[in-house]
Amino acid sequence: MSDGAIGTILVLLLSLLSFVFVVWFFILLPADMANDRGRSQFGWVLVSLFFSPFAAIFLLLLIGAKIEVAE
Repeated sequence: MSDGAIGTILVLLLSLLSFVFVVWFFILLPADMANDRGRSQFGWVLVSLFFSPFAAIFLLLLIGAKIEVAE
């Protein structure tokens, strides 16, 4: 293989790794945290996408688990 081909393969692998990290950080992490706390996964993914994943994670940690009220 030439140096150009190896460089191209490395760039593609790094791009794929970056894409997986972004999907995990913006979608899967807030959704999993929301699910663990009994909250809407879809809603918290939207918060993560429209505002910031840092804001979604911080707010989920701050508000904690959903409290069930007995009727």
